[in-house]
Amino acid sequence: MMGPQPQGRDQVPDHGDDGTPPGGGARTGSAHSRAGTGRNHSGHNHGAHDHSHGPATVTGGYRRVLTIVLLISLGIAAAEVAGAVITGALVLFADAAHMAADAAGIGLSLLAAWFASRPATGRRTFGYARAEILAAMANSLLLLAMAAIIVVEAIRRIVTPAAVSSGLLIAFGIGALLANACSLAVLRHGQADSLNVRSAFLEVAADTLGAAAVIATGVVISTTGFDLADPIASLAVGALILPRTWRLLREATDILLEASPKGIDLEEIRQHMAALPGITDVHELHVWTITSGLPVFSAHVVVDRMIIERGQTAIMLDKLQACLRGHFDVEHSTFQLEPAGHAEHEQPMHD
Repeated sequence: MMGPQPQGRDQVPDHGDDGTPPGGGARTGSAHSRAGTGRNHSGHNHGAHDHSHGPATVTGGYRRVLTIVLLISLGIAAAEVAGAVITGALVLFADAAHMAADAAGIGLSLLAAWFASRPATGRRTFGYARAEILAAMANSLLLLAMAAIIVVEAIRRIVTPAAVSSGLLIAFGIGALLANACSLAVLRHGQADSLNVRSAFLEVAADTLGAAAVIATGVVISTTGFDLADPIASLAVGALILPRTWRLLREATDILLEASPKGIDLEEIRQHMAALPGITDVHELHVWTITSGLPVFSAHVVVDRMIIERGQTAIMLDKLQACLRGHFDVEHSTFQLEPAGHAEHEQPMHD
């Protein structure tokens, strides 16, 4: 929404963005643009970009569906672990680990939605959003350990084949196939509306292939007596766990180390902000992620002294925040506006 602009030659030139309203008195401190509120620190309205999150989002409407699929996936994984003990088939344990990996992805999405609704406190100023990343780290390490166990056991069984109850193996595979089909039916309508639901749909589809591999292994052993089909199929199913688990571990590590989010180029942001009329330099840029989908940005911005003297810093803050929201989709940003020469007595973390 375009607010009234100050008239005359003292006006800070427009950046050509979505139009932001002017502010009041001079200030050179920090300003925050908070996700979903549509307002910055000074209370100016930014209704042109609504990035509100929470129950109103499309994925939030499918929380119950995702919960149902999560319970089905966990049920299949538990049944397959029991089946692996009963039948002696390693492929069932491998497919259970694969199911656990997919269930973890759905569970982390639900966990993030729940923690995002928890209020911040004076001690935990970002609330409990980072708990999702801690859970992702623990989950990825557990899945890597399971994959290692599968590989070691598969190699051992290739050297020394073990007997497998093929009839029960087929029965457990059919049960997993039918349960996955139920999950696909539950997710079928929502996949067109939500990327998270579609991701879950594709993961369950991959799980269906894993169940088919279990059935095929049972059929091969039953008809040919080729017991090596079990460890070979286990290696194939176990290999499906590794890429997704490694990606999860790498992303969780990057967030915990506060690395720059993927797709955000600090130099590009620096140049984009420096192109704003009235800005002479941008330094001390930092961008990190609190939890998935919540990037945070801070920077020191050197502005013309006349902007400070004319009390137009609030207008500049509005334009900087609109720049970050509109061009880089960063809702939470903090800027320190300062005159030239201020950086000479700073102690920056980096240049």
